[in-house]
Amino acid sequence: MTSKLLLIAPIVFAGINSYSQQVIDLYQTVPNAVASAIVTEKSDTTTNNRIRTSQVVWPTLTAFFPEKNKSNGTAVIICPGGGYSYLVINREGTDVAEAFAKKGVAAFVLKYRLPNDKIMNDKSIGPLQDAEQAIKIVRDRAGEWNIDTSRVGIIGFSAGGHLASTASTHFNEVVIDNKENSNLRPDFSILVYPVISFSDSLAHKGSRKNLLGDTPSINQVHRFSNERQVSAKTPPAFLIHCGDDKVVSVGNSIKYYESLLRNGVKAELHIYPTGGHGFALNNSTVTDQWLDRCFNWMTSNKWLKRE
Repeated sequence: MTSKLLLIAPIVFAGINSYSQQVIDLYQTVPNAVASAIVTEKSDTTTNNRIRTSQVVWPTLTAFFPEKNKSNGTAVIICPGGGYSYLVINREGTDVAEAFAKKGVAAFVLKYRLPNDKIMNDKSIGPLQDAEQAIKIVRDRAGEWNIDTSRVGIIGFSAGGHLASTASTHFNEVVIDNKENSNLRPDFSILVYPVISFSDSLAHKGSRKNLLGDTPSINQVHRFSNERQVSAKTPPAFLIHCGDDKVVSVGNSIKYYESLLRNGVKAELHIYPTGGHGFALNNSTVTDQWLDRCFNWMTSNKWLKRE
């Protein structure tokens, strides 16, 4: 099926901040879709106020645009986590977008399809299709949104980190309609307690099962073990993890960092001793704020300053 973005989308304004928000449909016709599928998107809120969205059938981008006088031309696409089962759409999505918009960065929360045989012909590429389409849209409309096409990054949390690292290592594997030959490579990636590897020793088993099924082939496991897919063209990365993460082993970030170094790709890795998994913007066990470190990294690479 062809993939065409909708050029018109409603603009709404959040009551809690001054950043304009625009909801953008990724496609006119969703690719790789099962035409007869009847699945309804769901949303619930946990006791700790995490908004979880699941059964996504119609993927979107929600854009948070900075004030024009603060815009620096950089953009980020944000991939919330949730084990490829749901999306933590606020803590690892909209909250993050607001923080980046405050720094002058145009931030786009990607509500991507979660792998599901009921709605996809090939569930292993569904999330990657949506990430590639999001990058394409941001670059294709960069002039309209005051974005520098050479400063389009991607951020991912947990399984969203797997998607972000997949987009960073599989950008030559075009799984969308891209007649315009738009550049699908992120310029940088920010990976927060990411799932990287699907090897038995490191994999978050739930994420692997949801994306590849119960009995994936060794070729599929290697294909989506992104530490194996790093090349000299993989974009620079900033990685955050905690040594006591019991959900996604810190070894995931270490392996990816080592692969980047071997291939001559600039990277920065911060490992906190405590904090566990899923802390989003606030690791309350330490006084250091990882987002400040991230902004320092972006500044040193000139992504927070217009040249």
